[in-house]
Amino acid sequence: MGKKILVVEDERNIVDILTFNLAREGYETLEALDGAAGLRLALEQDPDLILLDLMLPKMDGFQVCRTLREQGRATPIIMLTAREEETDKVLGLELGADDYITKPFSMRELLARVKSNIRRTEMLSQAAPQASHNRLELGRVQVDLDAMLVYKDAEALDLTQREYELVKTLASARGQAVSRESLMEQVWNYDGYVGDVRAVDVAIRRLREKLEDDPADPKFIVTRRGLGYAFGI
Repeated sequence: MGKKILVVEDERNIVDILTFNLAREGYETLEALDGAAGLRLALEQDPDLILLDLMLPKMDGFQVCRTLREQGRATPIIMLTAREEETDKVLGLELGADDYITKPFSMRELLARVKSNIRRTEMLSQAAPQASHNRLELGRVQVDLDAMLVYKDAEALDLTQREYELVKTLASARGQAVSRESLMEQVWNYDGYVGDVRAVDVAIRRLREKLEDDPADPKFIVTRRGLGYAFGI
């Protein structure tokens, strides 16, 4: 049986397009047209991934995301949001969403994000480090580029796709600072980005909570004032 994807979206035409394309890729789909129904299905059916719109009747996407995380559900959540809603993206990430994709979106990109987030969840369940020749060694931290996993002290970290990409990008720079705008381009795939970069700061803060011994005194992901972020080596 294919992986189960829950689509929570109040626009029927978007639901139909998503479920049709997901089914073509071999996924089983569940549908909810409002937030309350989406939350109920998420709790009852335990899907492998949730595509969650933000502006929903009865219960918005923020509340759905918050409730799932408060109840200990780690199901990957990809938010569907309009490009101009930068504040919404930041809040969604703060509440525990794993990723977001902007409307109108490329179906190819969305399917790639779905596949990537599900694959990382599967790989994370293989807790022991696997032999790999494509690995960045950074002292106590290792980035396995083949498995798309980050290890600290030989233990796999439970990172989202975005957090993994942040570590990989900063680690690859080998101590050189990477600007927030450059991170938006490389990690968020926004070419020539010149807008609000708070999403980067939110993602870095969440990453530090998982990676650092003391998030208040980071040693791995360090801030270079006026320049951006760097991986401390």
